Amino acid sequence: MKKETAHIASTVFKESLLVEMEKELERILNFWSTKAVDEKNGGFIGQINSFGNINQQASKGAVLNARILWTFSAVYRHCGNKNYLSLATRAYNYLIQYFWDKKNGGLIWEVDCKGNPTNTRKQAYAQGFGIYAFSEYYRAGGKQDSLQYAQTLYMILEKKFKDNKYGGYVEALKCDWTPLTDMRLSPRDYNSPKSMNTHLHILEPYTNLYRVWPDKQLQNDISELIDIFLQKIIDVSSGHFNLFFDMDWSVESSIVSFGHDIEGAWLLHEAAVETRSLQPIETIQKAATMLVDSTIKDGFCDDGSVFYEKNGQLMDTDRHWWVQAEAMIGLMDAREITKDNHYLEKVVGVWRFIQQHIVDRKNGEWFWSVDSNNNPDLNEDKVGFWKCPYHNCRALTELIKRLQKQFLKEKG
Repeated sequence: MKKETAHIASTVFKESLLVEMEKELERILNFWSTKAVDEKNGGFIGQINSFGNINQQASKGAVLNARILWTFSAVYRHCGNKNYLSLATRAYNYLIQYFWDKKNGGLIWEVDCKGNPTNTRKQAYAQGFGIYAFSEYYRAGGKQDSLQYAQTLYMILEKKFKDNKYGGYVEALKCDWTPLTDMRLSPRDYNSPKSMNTHLHILEPYTNLYRVWPDKQLQNDISELIDIFLQKIIDVSSGHFNLFFDMDWSVESSIVSFGHDIEGAWLLHEAAVETRSLQPIETIQKAATMLVDSTIKDGFCDDGSVFYEKNGQLMDTDRHWWVQAEAMIGLMDAREITKDNHYLEKVVGVWRFIQQHIVDRKNGEWFWSVDSNNNPDLNEDKVGFWKCPYHNCRALTELIKRLQKQFLKEKG
């Protein structure tokens, strides 16, 4: 084990990882650049199945299109390829033309293949991804209007969705900001007024917005969100997140989502570092490491992969694409906090599993998931309402950036 650890820690090995990850990033981006562009109706295709067949009539979701905008903006900043900035502009223009509510403001949930509104509800989650996308597009191209859209969505979340009594944000509202009876993000979610997932994906874009707009009130709001995670969402007895809550933060579920735990670990740490959190950084680092360690203990398989979730004693042993992607960043972040190469070994294990079982070398991109026998789920999308380039492209760009940073330190 000592020899293996030394090998993984070596510069030569890290350089080989970099080459592999750069190639895979390019392969994924080639898929989205050539297969997912909707030449007929504008923007991007709403659905491509596991075999690469396009559903030209599929509806289009705000979250998918915001994630596409974030991805192409981020990878343009990563490599400087102007084609990616052009694709980001395509996504930006489509979001503003078809998803932005010209009367009430904010992003609606869904349009049909031609851009006609079909579901005008306002999910806090979608407004969050709008902030993430618009702020990243501003970082990439400096478009002032994009920053203003991000700032407007931030104000909307604070004025319309924020719970000033118990703290946090409600899940959803109608188009005109009046209450909704069914606030679920998706059919598989609980109909709870608050969720871990929505708060995580408000924290994430607020952090990105703060990078380009270091506003004092925004910093305070991020600090409040971090405190909610520390005090309300993290279950210190288990080391995992609770997922669904009543308005007063009473817990309404017992499900453990391993992907969200390890994703949340690094996003919490990132938020604290970027905003010079009012909470002691050691407190956040301890919480982040606990979430990663609990995921390793309860959610990792012997083959290096990460299970999907656990509900009581029932384990969902499918390995979802996004969980594996986020696990790599969470592990690398834990390694940077602790300097323990044990986490780097785990990164390599997940990466090898992705290469062997998640990457679809025939039809492109990554499979949605594989089962306990490593058989891919061919009934799920390659492109769809929830299948996007954001998790895997972000994981690869983050890993590449962090490995390169380590090289600079090692070379002095």
